Amino acid sequence: MTSLALSSLRRRPWPPILLAAVLAGGASWYAYAQLAPGDRGVPPIDSSSSYEVTGVQVDVAGRTADEARTAAWRMAQRKGWKILWARMHGASPDQAPGVPDSTLDSIVAGIEVESEQVGPHRYIATLGLLFDRGRTGELIGGGTSTPRSAPMLVIPIQYGGGGEQSFESRTSWQKAWARFRTGSSAVDYVRPVGTGADPVLLNLGQSRRPGRTWWRMLLDQYGASDVVVPEVYLERRYPGGPIAARFVARHGPDGEVLGTFTRIASGTGDLDHMLDEGVKQIDALYVNALGHGQLKPDPSLSIEEPEAPAADLIPDDAADPLAAIVEDVSTAQAAQFTVQVETADAATLDQAQAALRAVAGVRQATVASLALGGTSLLSVGYAGEIGALRAALAARGWKLEGEGATLHMRKGGASSTPASATSPPAQPKP
Repeated sequence: MTSLALSSLRRRPWPPILLAAVLAGGASWYAYAQLAPGDRGVPPIDSSSSYEVTGVQVDVAGRTADEARTAAWRMAQRKGWKILWARMHGASPDQAPGVPDSTLDSIVAGIEVESEQVGPHRYIATLGLLFDRGRTGELIGGGTSTPRSAPMLVIPIQYGGGGEQSFESRTSWQKAWARFRTGSSAVDYVRPVGTGADPVLLNLGQSRRPGRTWWRMLLDQYGASDVVVPEVYLERRYPGGPIAARFVARHGPDGEVLGTFTRIASGTGDLDHMLDEGVKQIDALYVNALGHGQLKPDPSLSIEEPEAPAADLIPDDAADPLAAIVEDVSTAQAAQFTVQVETADAATLDQAQAALRAVAGVRQATVASLALGGTSLLSVGYAGEIGALRAALAARGWKLEGEGATLHMRKGGASSTPASATSPPAQPKP
């Protein structure tokens, strides 16, 4: 009897009110999970932009262990300097100029021990050296083989475990990019921390978004000119066994693939080392693309200012009214004010910005505050009469209301005039 009652309860449909409450609660929980502070956010370990040289091998003998270690570190500084100079100039390390040890002591910011074997009279190690960019730049000079790229926003995406993640939680791939020292790379990476609104703004959906309007807003917010999307696909052969990884280097809002490669880790303990090597190899792909001119910022992501007409294109016998108009427009000062727009979705905001930018005299129309589902704020610079702006927007289906420095813009346009109001008055019959 009890099982029959339970089965009837399972088959009974949920009341609409209860179902709506459950769905609303699930949506609010999802939004909270996306934005609530928690186990997310990995700040870059090294933001000093130091030059890095890794894999310097030394093998030195001495009377004591400390004397052997000191001599080995001196030798590592000399080798590291030659490797760095050769890398920046595209030449052989043997062609690097000699630098005194006292100078090397002042430009070396740190020494990392990758592996070492210490004996009573011998020191064998593989070291990494960090060179201070400001002090080392004067010795290296400006003749570098590869130019510096424009700022590139990094959105690392990891596939594995049945889904994909970017900044929704701390992933091993994001941690690997945080550990990567970008100072020695020719690519200027902009690495978000992953806190605040990063999980919502920088995710897989955004990396596949073809529209340029949102990309312009995001790149301007993060101080970048273009975007790179390094991806890794992780596949565990069996629990506790090898982990296969496929790396993909994407560039631009269209996701252009610049190269792919695969690596295999022996187990979970070797995963971080494999991802670190994957980051370095992806960086090499980006640097190679930069050298071949493939890592240029997408022109559609930048808004070019219209060029002023050349003086020789204006005829000398131009009419005085036209010359006065050109002079007035060129000397007009753009007034700054805030426009409130009710943005139910991203498309509404895009339409409002497009309508403002299409009006002659509008110098800028940028997002000052974004609130999808609410009221967003646009910062507008306009050179002209406010009445002309209202008329131009009304012709495009928008109403501009209010006075002063804050205006309200909404859909509606100019109200149509009744036909009876426009028809001429009836003439009295004779």
